[in-house]
Formats: sequence, structure tokens, C-alpha cells
Amino acid sequence: MPKEHRTSVQFTAEERETSHIKRLERLLNAQESQPRLVGSSGEEILLPDSVYQALRQVIHAMASGQGITLVPNDREMTTQQAADFLNVSRPYLIKLLEQGDISYTKVGAHRRIRSQDIMAYKQQRDAQRHQHLSEFTAFLQDEGFYDQESHEIER
Repeated sequence: MPKEHRTSVQFTAEERETSHIKRLERLLNAQESQPRLVGSSGEEILLPDSVYQALRQVIHAMASGQGITLVPNDREMTTQQAADFLNVSRPYLIKLLEQGDISYTKVGAHRRIRSQDIMAYKQQRDAQRHQHLSEFTAFLQDEGFYDQESHEIER
């Protein structure tokens, strides 16, 4: 069910939709020819690959029980929206902004953050987390505390 904000739209699957979404995911993953949409009048439209790939990612996340937020790249977020997106507190986000970790502009007394800057920060943060986890796992393996065969890191 969509929940609209000024700069984004959030979708969360309702429990009754889960089986249909999982079925759709299986269908999209098994697709061998170019996918198409069929309108109620029977008109068929081929899906461009970029739309198909985006749809696959959205369906996969929703089939896994995750909510989805669509944010156009050219939009700006408030500090609260950006904090919610990063799943951090607003005061922590303000600290990141003031440290220069994320670019922002001021509109009057209010800070605005471009969605692409938030996405770039999130990708960098996630890559650093993955790197640190890999390094920690390697340390644990070297020290004999971690069995690689039974605990693989997802890549």
C-alpha cells in the first residue's frame, strides 16, 4: 500500500499480498523472453530492460518482506526524511551534515539534502560496513574463532 511523501513514495506489501508477490518473483526470475505488460484491452507493451530490472529488484525486496521507498534522483529531502531513509536519528544526521560527510543546502533556516547525496552516502557506508565485516571475519578465522565453511559472508 503506497504512503506518499512530498519527495518519495513508500510501499509495503500487505500480508494478503505476500503469496502473489512471491509468485510474481518466481515468474520474473524464470522469464526467458522479453517481458511485456498486457493491458485490460489485450494491448501488449514490451518492458524496457531498465524497467524490468527495477521491477525485479522491487519485487524481490517485497517478497522478502521489506518495504520499498522510491525517491526521484532530483528531489531534496528534509533532515527528518533523510534520517528516516538512513535509519538514523535526526540529531545524528545533523552531525553528519555538519561534519561534511553529506552535502546539503540551506533554505532559510532549514537544511535540504539531495536524494542522490543521501544515496551516495548510504552506498559508501554500506561498502565500508561490508569491508569491516570482511576484515573482522578474516581476523576471527585467523584466530580460530570462526569457521568459514559454515558461515559464508553474503556478497
